[in-house]
Parts: sequence; C-alpha cells; structure tokens
Amino acid sequence: MSSIVIGIDGGGTKTRAIVADADGKWIADVVGPASAVRPGKVEHSAEVIAQTVQDALAACGMTNVRPRVLCVGVAGVGREPAREALWQALLARDIADDVVIHADFTVALDDAFGDGPGILLISGTGSVAFGRSPAGSGGRAGGWGPVMGDEGSGAWIGRRALGIVCAASDGREPETALTGAILTATQTNDVTQLVDWAGNAPPSQLATLAPIVMSVADAGDLRANSLVTLAVEELVLHVRALARSLFVDERAAIPVALTGGMLSRGTTLRKRLEHRLRSAVPGAQVLTREVDPARGAVHGALRMMGTTVS
Repeated sequence: MSSIVIGIDGGGTKTRAIVADADGKWIADVVGPASAVRPGKVEHSAEVIAQTVQDALAACGMTNVRPRVLCVGVAGVGREPAREALWQALLARDIADDVVIHADFTVALDDAFGDGPGILLISGTGSVAFGRSPAGSGGRAGGWGPVMGDEGSGAWIGRRALGIVCAASDGREPETALTGAILTATQTNDVTQLVDWAGNAPPSQLATLAPIVMSVADAGDLRANSLVTLAVEELVLHVRALARSLFVDERAAIPVALTGGMLSRGTTLRKRLEHRLRSAVPGAQVLTREVDPARGAVHGALRMMGTTVS
C-alpha cells in the first residue's frame, strides 16, 4: 500500500478531511462537525478531528492504513499556546506518523498563492485577512475572535442583525423585514424570546442568521441592505490595511483571494465586496480560482514528505 496523507480544514461550522496518495491524488473527501479551537475546548477539537480522520479512512476502505502525515489547518490556533495544545492532543491520539498544525488561513494562503505574494481574505463564522509581500514578509489584519473582532463575518452579521431586530421592536429603529425572518429562523414567537436564544448561541449558530440577512437584503429591505454594506466596508478595511503595509499602497498590483462560507462564489456579500474593492483597493486583482484550504493542507502534508504538487 502506498503512503497516504490527510489534509484537514477545521472551521467553526464544519471540518473537511481529504485523503491523498503520495502523488497528491485525492482518494477521499469527507466532512465532519466543527472543530475550531475555542478557549478550554482543545480536547473537543482534537476528538472531532480524530473522528473525521477515521471517517475519511473508512470512506476509502483504508482503516488499516496509517497516514504518513496529518496536516491540520484549523481556526483558533493563530497563537502558539493553542497550536501547541492541539498538537499535543492529536499526538496523544496516535492517528498519524507526523502531525503538523497550522492556522486555517495559513493553509488557505498556501492554496491561493503558493510561495508568492498576495492577500487572502476569509469570512466564514469568523473573519481574518492574511498576506505575504513580494519580499516574503507576512502580515495579518483582524482575526481577533467573536468577542473583540471578526467584523464582516457570519457571526458578526448575525449578532448585528439581532440588535437591529431588538431596536426595531422598541421603536429605536424603523420596522424591518429582518424581524419576521429571524423569528422564523430561530423558531421563536416574539423578540423577547431572542434573548435566551442569543444567550445560548455559539458563534457558529449566530452565523446561521447571516444568509437570512442576505436574503432579506436581496428582497429590498433597507435595514438589511445597510448591514450588508457595513459588513462589506469592514472586510474592505482588512484588505486595504494589508495592501498598505505589505504592498506600499492600495494602488499596487495585488493578488487577492476570497474564501470562507460568506464569500463563496455568487454570494451577495462576495459580489458586493468585489464591486467595492475596485474603488477602495484599485490594485486588487481578485483571483477567479476558488480557494480550497483542505487542498492547501494536503499540499502542506506532501511538503512534509518532501513532495511538491503543482
């Protein structure tokens, strides 16, 4: 049996595992539950990743094959203590010969630009931008988590939408179609019940409200549209900050890649963001190729083995 590797993309909504052979050919592609690392929840993340690995091996009939390298790109390990803790937790589960842990945006950056320059903007449950200058230096904007940051992300949009609905209910804002849409989505009967719902909702659940906001905005609701516009502006600021720090200014030719559930091709947020970038960051050259962080993780695993894939 030839050597195999596994690449993992672990986010706040789902975990994706790709099994590939030593030449980079995909053998299996499996999706599991969320595995983003939250404070005090490293063991849970490790367990989800380990189970997704087992599911991926089972999907291709390789439960008796030990992966040479497991490369994990996961949200929540942008700082060394969290990365080290997850690495130790996965080593203890003994599921591969070698385990390497990267932040989720690192494997996405690898898939988007390889070793070249560019700016990667991610908006899913959370948000962050990461870039590499033509000279090879790196930079980051955002990624401060659901309490202090994640502007323009699904969870941020969901939280702001709840605030709008509450403000509309007591007359601080005009009526909005968001009220009925969010009550339906949360299966609540009135706005007061949203207090308990929101209090128990993790970021991933708040993010489920973002598509509702987009739908209501597309239907013409002014308040929903203003929230989408604000989200776009927040995301543009991420790109512009890195354009200035890594590429001198926003008029320089800058490869830009967009990824994350909120920025999938054809989504309202992506279309509006691409339009706004043309004026806010004139040098931005948005890549048409979809970014696949799990594919980037596979490339990272193959690199550990001394293999490169074009």
